[in-house]
Amino acid sequence: MSTTGLYSRAMLRHHASGVDAPNTPADVLSHLGPSTELIVPLANGEPTAVLDAIEAGVAAEPDRFEHLRVHQMHAIHDRPYLAGALGDRLRHVSYFLSHITRPHFRTGELDLVPAHFSEVYGLMADRTDDPLVVAAASPPDEHGYFSLGVSSDYTSSFIGRARMFLEVTDAMPRTFGRNQVHASQVVGWCRSDRPLVEVTPVEPGEADLAIAALVAERIPDGATLQTGIGAIPNAIMSALGNHRDLGIHTELLSDGVVDLIQSGVVNGVKKRLNRTKTVGTFALGTNRLYEFLHENTAVELHAVRYVNDPRIIANESDFVSINATLSVDFLGQCASETIQGRYYSSSGGQNDFARGAMYSDGGQGFVVLHATTSRGDSRIVPTLDPGDVVTTPKNTVDKVVTEFGVAELRGRSITERTRALIGIADPAHREALTAEARRRSYL
Repeated sequence: MSTTGLYSRAMLRHHASGVDAPNTPADVLSHLGPSTELIVPLANGEPTAVLDAIEAGVAAEPDRFEHLRVHQMHAIHDRPYLAGALGDRLRHVSYFLSHITRPHFRTGELDLVPAHFSEVYGLMADRTDDPLVVAAASPPDEHGYFSLGVSSDYTSSFIGRARMFLEVTDAMPRTFGRNQVHASQVVGWCRSDRPLVEVTPVEPGEADLAIAALVAERIPDGATLQTGIGAIPNAIMSALGNHRDLGIHTELLSDGVVDLIQSGVVNGVKKRLNRTKTVGTFALGTNRLYEFLHENTAVELHAVRYVNDPRIIANESDFVSINATLSVDFLGQCASETIQGRYYSSSGGQNDFARGAMYSDGGQGFVVLHATTSRGDSRIVPTLDPGDVVTTPKNTVDKVVTEFGVAELRGRSITERTRALIGIADPAHREALTAEARRRSYL
């Protein structure tokens, strides 16, 4: 049956369910009160045409809209309201800063709520009263179901618990898992032709490849992995080509998982939960990834409060968590969300997975970073900069990896930690770090 045929049948089902099909983006305004709280998915889950209409509506009717709030993690589209163009009438509440929202936070034009990713749905639910979820979605199927596509995240937990207005785009893949929305569960929907934003994989450098080799050789066959996006995660996934029976249970699905699944390295047969399925909560990458996900029953996107729950993660044996950080001090504290005391991102899911791996039978938690900054300063430091935020605490951190080696910290004394971390610092900094450690009586 053709896509057109499926779509026509779906429209009939939507009409029968009492939902106008389709609306225009501007129709969302009829569902807004003076102080409505809006829930927006992260990244490509953002409904761009609907938010365009909301911005235009607030600007055109200043007396009607007084105090709207947009709750979202990791925005990837810049907008006038983020810079304060609409004042307090439309203000952004972020739960993770991106390259788009970071400068606006620094000028005080938006708010940041520190949070573990696993807990964001609960925090949003507590902070909002009768919220309206506006989200991008795939076209409805013949049964009248939309899919939230690449962004299940915290949004899918609002299905059946909050009003929803969807923006359908043909570019959004139909994915499976716990992210389907029936026509009867939406107050309206519209169509747009916007493409999904692509994030091209970063080409790994020499240091990235060295770190990847050190991590990959410590990952056993049959392990279940969590990793992110960027040069080091890409290099690690590329280094796993000779492994067998790996599983994926991760917040972020990126291009690196495609080759591992297609080659058979990742098949999930050793997983205890969602056996044979690759599990994530959102996806961000290139069109190759998005096309791979479309109607792929081997991949499931679940709510982040399930995927990132340390109690769920701990049920998997040999769980391997891989996360990047920005600096590590002699105690093993990892500062992953601030640079020189200034907020750069937020906690995300790093601590969720580090704790889950810690309680997994045979689990390992890797924290990876280059030994030096682009300026040549050591990322292994005696103490974190004033104002730096600890993302993974010293009692949770397991293995810290730079291009110079692996420092195993779990269960180690302060002296043992300090010695191990100096051992993986850039050789040019080890003498100065050793002297400072002795001054602090750590050595």
